[in-house]
Amino acid sequence: MEPEIKDLQKFLNKMGAKVEGAGTNVIKITGVEKLKDVSYNIMPDRIEAGTFLCATAVTSGKVHLNNVIPEHIGPIINKLEECGCKFEINKNSVTIDAPKKLKGVDIKTMPYPGFPTDMQSVFTAMLCTAKGTSVVVENIFENRYRYANELKRLGAKINIEGKIAIVKGVRKLSGATVESTDLRGGAALVIAGLIAKGKTKVNNIEYILRGYENLDKKLNKLGAKICISNNKDQ
Repeated sequence: MEPEIKDLQKFLNKMGAKVEGAGTNVIKITGVEKLKDVSYNIMPDRIEAGTFLCATAVTSGKVHLNNVIPEHIGPIINKLEECGCKFEINKNSVTIDAPKKLKGVDIKTMPYPGFPTDMQSVFTAMLCTAKGTSVVVENIFENRYRYANELKRLGAKINIEGKIAIVKGVRKLSGATVESTDLRGGAALVIAGLIAKGKTKVNNIEYILRGYENLDKKLNKLGAKICISNNKDQ
């Protein structure tokens, strides 16, 4: 039921396929003899958009984000508003204005249109310095808290109990060398590194680069200081 599936159906049908039901829990595919060449613009990446919103929130910034479909990131916006962020929402863009100190919130990942599991780790990293205690419940995938031990190296206070993560906000994080364990967990470490005092080094960034295009360049435009190196000793 995720919007990416609806977009895929739209793309395939433009090629001459016969697919219906995307966006529902039943998809019907009728085979055709062949598909044709087409030119197609894929939809904006809602998880990338959510990652940039969290990066802005954790650094107390104000950012105007273009090429966004707001209804696709509704649950993310709602939770950020609970944290104290303010939004201006337009047809294809959003502007986020973050407070000096975020408030902790509780999160439960759910199938679309619920809170996306792919945003769970990034949001948890953001909550590490939020005021109060936050409770995160992962209902979609098992073993998705592997990044938590890496956040602890930065000074985060996270306690994992099965599918639940209890995050106690700390005043600050400190830079350290950490290991990216997966795509979204790696992005979470980058988010934490933005506010950690000192230098944070994230290894195994191949995971991150697989899901984010020019993440370093985009964040550097906003004032971050990120450089990518192929040398682990640097």
